Amino acid sequence: MRQTAYQAEKRARLTKYVFLETFGCQMNESDSGRMLGFLSELGYVKTDTPSKADLILLNTCSIRDKAEHKVYSMLGRFKPIKDENPGLIIAVAGCVAQQEGAALLKRLAYLDLVFGPHNIHKIKEMLLAVEDGKRRVVETSFSAHIDGSEYLHTSREGSKAFVSIMRGCNNFCSYCIVPYTRGREASRKSSDILSEIRALTLAGVKEVTLIGQNVNSYGIGDGSELSFPDLLRAVAEVESIERIRFVTSHPKDISESLVSLFADEKKICSHVHLPVQSGADAILASMGRGYTRDEYIDKVGRLRALCPLISVTTDIITGFPGETDQDFEATMDLVRTLRFDNLFSFAYSPRPGTRASTFEGRVDAEVCSARLTYLQEVQREITLEKNSALIGSILPVMIEGKSKTDPERSVGRTGCNRLVSIPSSSHQEGDTIDVEITAASPNALRGLYRPRR
Repeated sequence: MRQTAYQAEKRARLTKYVFLETFGCQMNESDSGRMLGFLSELGYVKTDTPSKADLILLNTCSIRDKAEHKVYSMLGRFKPIKDENPGLIIAVAGCVAQQEGAALLKRLAYLDLVFGPHNIHKIKEMLLAVEDGKRRVVETSFSAHIDGSEYLHTSREGSKAFVSIMRGCNNFCSYCIVPYTRGREASRKSSDILSEIRALTLAGVKEVTLIGQNVNSYGIGDGSELSFPDLLRAVAEVESIERIRFVTSHPKDISESLVSLFADEKKICSHVHLPVQSGADAILASMGRGYTRDEYIDKVGRLRALCPLISVTTDIITGFPGETDQDFEATMDLVRTLRFDNLFSFAYSPRPGTRASTFEGRVDAEVCSARLTYLQEVQREITLEKNSALIGSILPVMIEGKSKTDPERSVGRTGCNRLVSIPSSSHQEGDTIDVEITAASPNALRGLYRPRR
């Protein structure tokens, strides 16, 4: 098809602009970083101004209904920009794209490109097809294995980087749409992961976060030569890496070997995110989580016994179908018993295609909301108490940069993943310094630099 003058001029330009909005989890953040890497090969640079963009790209999340509605709302705001500039390409990637596929094109006539998480590495050829006049491209195929070319680019922020080690999930929890939007588990080759991390250190990266829907399953049944604990040990041997984090762990799969690493390997940060979702055995069984309340408590106890300073965070869903007042109180009792350092909490949102979306016993929306509010209030008090207990202690903090709210202060993180604000100094991003904690809030700590003797 013959190119329009705009398309010919756009392709000839050395620099094109992409407006990229990311919704959802750290996996999506990592995927967005990969997209930007592939787009840079076509001359795209990022802009924060949609009206300036040649490409508007939304990397979407469908874990909760609210996130999905945000995507449709934002797309609606871009239509006037498209009307003024017909050559603008509007694309939807991520889990909503995978879930809805061609239905998105029927719903939004001004949309040009829809592609799922398995097809990020094809973004260049898809965009070129759109620019050549093949409008309304959809690519939502799945791949059973990971090709090395899929991860040529990494999501990096200064001295920190997210490194994908696997994708997909085989657990099929009754409420979760991830296995349907990201497919079955597949692990990357450990040699590719380690090569990526070594390359990142040459660019100044000192902290890596290994990410996957269930990192504990890395290598299981996939022919990989390393288990997840073995992979962590190998990453720790990379000389310039100072800190290692990982998300997310499934409680049923966390092994003794992994637990022991928190005590044995100093580079592994003293923080684990271990989603519990509910404190009631009946609800855990209905969710298909594969563990009981007591089994979860036992695993947290073993983690804390080996690493007393470890920070444990979790996820909790309120108002799951069938959740009674007694079930919710069991969850609150678990929260008070284990005293999580923090938690991410959500009211249950039925996702299409999941088993739970067909369950009876739907909890009233007002009850869901009231339970969520109460849970968050209790956790806020616990987090403040735990943060306040750190006042007077001296903790190693890796500097991340200037505060977004106060240019006179810098921010960094402890090994236990607490945000710390300090007066700005000569320290650079990536420096690890000792900080005396002087004040605490539920969201962050404040402190003063203390030179090492």
